[in-house]
Amino acid sequence: MKIVKLGTREYAPVFEEMKAFNANRTANTEDELWVVEHPAVFTQGLAGKPEHLLASSDIPVVQIDRGGQITYHGLGQLVVYTLIDFKRRKTSVRHIVSALENAIIATLAQYNIQSTNDPNRPGVYVGERKIASLGLRIKNGSVYHGLALNVNMDLEPFHQINPCGYAGLEMTQIADYVQPAPSLDEVADKLTAHLMRELVFQAA
Repeated sequence: MKIVKLGTREYAPVFEEMKAFNANRTANTEDELWVVEHPAVFTQGLAGKPEHLLASSDIPVVQIDRGGQITYHGLGQLVVYTLIDFKRRKTSVRHIVSALENAIIATLAQYNIQSTNDPNRPGVYVGERKIASLGLRIKNGSVYHGLALNVNMDLEPFHQINPCGYAGLEMTQIADYVQPAPSLDEVADKLTAHLMRELVFQAA
């Protein structure tokens, strides 16, 4: 599995590149993890309901093809796109979701942040507050989109939406528990290492 660091990139072009990667991959295409940070954007999933956008602002709303409702991406949030051929790995999307959640939980544990997943709601939580979101798309036997982990960002835009469709859901981030907050690059290195370990057992 290859790790690709994209730096800070606008959301829409990366979304198009993900779709193209998935459409053009072959049986021999290596799986990739894309590590990226996006400027402020709301993304609305396939099942997204307009009423979950609670207030208008200058933050753009992009309609996309992953599952789920609306979420927010912004500077200081670590995004990892998981471009995985799950048929070749002889696994299931549920196992991939569990691997992503487990990798996030292990990463947070390195910062002494106790977190859990929720079988009824994808993502990772610290108490009742959500610290990481997941959203995947399955097409041509492969998975794309991925996870977003809040590191050190402005959380206010989450109040403009019902995050992931849940009214009143409060968000949190690593910086709420660790000072000084770690850099995005530091967290990315820890998280991708855990992702590589969590996903390797699923390889064919």
